[in-house]
Amino acid sequence: MKSIAHRFRLRTLASVVSLALAAQMAWAVDPFTVRDIRVEGLQRVEAGTVFAPLPVRVGETYNDDKGAAAIRALFGLGLFTDVRLEVSGEVLVVIVQERPTIAAVEFAGNKEFTNEILQGALRDAGLAAGRPYDRALADRAEQELKRQYINRSLYGAEVVTTVTPTERNQVRLTFNLTEGRPARIKGIDIIGNQAFSDGRLKDLFDLDAGGWLSWYTKSDQYSRAKLNADLEALRSFYLARGYLDFKIDSTQVAMSPDKESITVTINVTEGDRFVVSGVSLDGRFLDKEDEFKSLITIKPGEAYNADQVAETTKAFTDHFGNYGYAFATVEAVPDIDRANNRVAVVLRADPSRRAYVRRINIQGNTRTRDEVIRREFRQYESSWYDAEKIRLSRDRVDRLGYFTELSVTTSEVSGAPDQVDLDVEVKEKPTGNISLGAGYSSAEKLSFTFGLAQENVFGSGNRLDLQLNTGKFNRTLVVSATDPYFTTNGVSRTVDVYYKTQKPYQDQGGNYTLITMGAGLKFGVPVTELDTVYLGMNAERTRIKPGTNIPAAYLAYANQFGYSSTAFPFTLGWSRDSRDSALAPNSGRYQRLMGELGLFGDARYVKANYQYQQYVPLSKQYTLAFNGELGWGKGLGGDPFPVFKNFYSGGLGSVRGYEQSTLGPRDVTGAFIGGTRKFTLNTEFIMPFPGAGNDRTLRLFGFVDVGALYGEGEKIGSEGLRYSTGIGFSWISPLGPLRFAFAVPLRKRAGDRIQRFQFQIGTSF
Repeated sequence: MKSIAHRFRLRTLASVVSLALAAQMAWAVDPFTVRDIRVEGLQRVEAGTVFAPLPVRVGETYNDDKGAAAIRALFGLGLFTDVRLEVSGEVLVVIVQERPTIAAVEFAGNKEFTNEILQGALRDAGLAAGRPYDRALADRAEQELKRQYINRSLYGAEVVTTVTPTERNQVRLTFNLTEGRPARIKGIDIIGNQAFSDGRLKDLFDLDAGGWLSWYTKSDQYSRAKLNADLEALRSFYLARGYLDFKIDSTQVAMSPDKESITVTINVTEGDRFVVSGVSLDGRFLDKEDEFKSLITIKPGEAYNADQVAETTKAFTDHFGNYGYAFATVEAVPDIDRANNRVAVVLRADPSRRAYVRRINIQGNTRTRDEVIRREFRQYESSWYDAEKIRLSRDRVDRLGYFTELSVTTSEVSGAPDQVDLDVEVKEKPTGNISLGAGYSSAEKLSFTFGLAQENVFGSGNRLDLQLNTGKFNRTLVVSATDPYFTTNGVSRTVDVYYKTQKPYQDQGGNYTLITMGAGLKFGVPVTELDTVYLGMNAERTRIKPGTNIPAAYLAYANQFGYSSTAFPFTLGWSRDSRDSALAPNSGRYQRLMGELGLFGDARYVKANYQYQQYVPLSKQYTLAFNGELGWGKGLGGDPFPVFKNFYSGGLGSVRGYEQSTLGPRDVTGAFIGGTRKFTLNTEFIMPFPGAGNDRTLRLFGFVDVGALYGEGEKIGSEGLRYSTGIGFSWISPLGPLRFAFAVPLRKRAGDRIQRFQFQIGTSF
C-alpha cells in the first residue's frame, strides 16, 4: 500500500457529459483493497440508496473501471447533480450533491381547472412535492399542463414556470397560467358527399359550429376525441346503408392565428351502394345450421348493412359460447360483385374446441365479500363454458351498484386446452352516502329531502335506508332494511317502518291532516332472471285529524268507522325494467304492477295500480314515448273504499294543464277527494333542445295527455275524460330531473281548475 494518498475528482454539469468523459477526467489510481466506504453530502437521501448501486464493496479491490462504473450508477439514480470519488488511504469517499427537492407546487391564473386537478395531472407525469427536481421534469410538466388545456379547447394557453429556492436545498415551483379563450369551431365542411346532404350528415355529429346554447353543451369546443367519435359515426352511417367502399380520405383541422377559431374539413369518398345478394354459411356449425340461420339479421335484397353484419357475427360467437365453445371464431367475408353492385356475405365459423370453466377468480373487492359477488354468478366452476350465463352473471354483478369498474375476461389454462378461468376484476366505489336536497313544484311548493343510505353494509350486500321528505302537503319518514339474499336462492327481504302525513292539495285553506304510521315486511321472489314478484304485508294505522274545512267525505267516513282505523293489507307486486336509462331513456320498456288487499282490521279493501312505459327510438335524436297507468280500488264486505286510499289525477305525472289532483269527484263542500278508478295515457315526442345538439340532458318534447278519475259507484264514460296538449322541456339538473310544461286543456268542464305552466324537480313522466 502506498502511504501517500491518491486523490482524484470527477465533476460533471450534466450526467450525459460526465458519463462520456468519466474515464478521461479520473486520475489514475492503483488498485487497492477497500477497507471502508464513506458518503458525504447527503441531506435527505438515505445512505443505503448510495451503497446499493456501487460496484465495489468493503474488502473488494477497487480500480479505475469500478470508479467509472460507480459514477455512472450514481448518476443513473437521478438524485444527484454532482458525484465525486476521493481516495484517502484505503478509504473510498463518495461525495455527492443532491438535486433539490420540490417543496411545493403552486398555480396562478387557473380558472378552468382546480389546483387539485392540475396537481393530479402533474403527479401522473412524475412531478409532485417531495420528489427530486430537474429542468427536464419541469418541461414535461409544462407540456402536460398544456395538454390538459388543449383537451378543453384552450389552445392558446401559456405556461411560465417560476423556480424559487428555499431552505434545505428545496425549491418551490409556481406555474403561471394564461388560459386564453376556448377555440370555437367556426365551421364543419364535408366534401365529396352526394347521396346525403350536409345537414343530414352533420346531424350525426356531437361537434357543431355552435348555437345559442353552446355555453351549456360546449358542442362548439373542438376535441380530437369527439371528432374521432363523430367520424366513426359518419363511417357507420354509410356502411349501414350499403356504401361498402366508403372511406374518409382526409381530415383537416385549420386553426386561426389567434388560436380561438377552428375550421374542420372532412373529405370523403362515398363509392357505390351495394345490395346483399345472399347469405351463406361456411365451416362447422355443430350440426345446428338451422339454429344459426335463425340468428342472421342480414337481409338479402336490401342494402348491405355493416351493423347487421356485426350483430350477426356476434350472435354466432355468443351462440357457440352457449354450447361451451369459448374459442370459436366467426368471420363475415364479403364476396363483392362490383359490376352489378351486389355483395354475397359468407359467414365462416370455426368453433375450435369445447371448454369448461375451471375456476372463477375475483380481484379488487377490498370491501365486498367474495360470496356477495359469487352468488350473482350463473356460470359455475367445473361446468361447461356458457357465454349466455357469463353475460348474465356480469350484468347481475354490475346491477349491484357496488363497483365503478367491472370486467370479466377469459384466460386459457396452461397445459389444459379444454379449460378456461374467468377473471373478474372489480373496482370498489363508496356505497354509503348522505344526501341533502331541496325541490320546488307548482303544487308542493318548497320541499326538503334528507337521505342516509348504505347499499353494502359491512360488505355483506345488505342495504339500509333512511329517507325524510318534507312538503306543504306530504311529509314522509321511512326507515328500510333489505337483505337481497335472505335465502340462498335469491329471495330478498325488506323491512320498512314509516310515518306519513298528507292531505289533498285543494283543501281550501283547511288544516286537517291524514296521519299514517306503520311497518311492513316484503319479500322479492325472482321468478326469472328478469322478473321479480313482490309479496308482503303491512300493519298500519291511519288517523283523520280534524280541522277547518275538512271535506264532507272524510267526515262521513269518520262518522261511520271512526277517526282512526287499523289495516293489515297484503301487498303483491311485479316489475320489469329494460330501459336504457332511468333518467333520459331512449329505448326500452318499464312495467310495474302493485296491489294491496286489506282483509283484516277496520279498513277492508282491494287496490291495484299498473304502469306501462315504452320508449321507441326513431333516430339518434328523436324518441317517441308512451306512458299508461290504470288504478282501481274497491271496498270489501259491503264497506266503502277507504277515502284516504283514493287515487288522484291532474297535473304533472297525469294530465298536464289542470291543477294538481283536481280532476275527478268532489264532495258537497267542493273539495277534491280523489276516486277509486283512474286512467291516464301520456304520449310524448322527444327531440333535441334547439341549440343543444345531441345533448340528452336537455331535451324538448311535445305531448298529448288523456286521463280520467271516477268515484266509487260512478259510471265510467267519456264525460269524465280530460285532454290536453302542449310543449315542455326536461333537464337533468344538479338537483335532479326537472320537467317544465306549458299545456293547453282541450276539454274543460265547469269547475275545472286550469294551470297552464307547471314544473317539478325530481319527477319523470
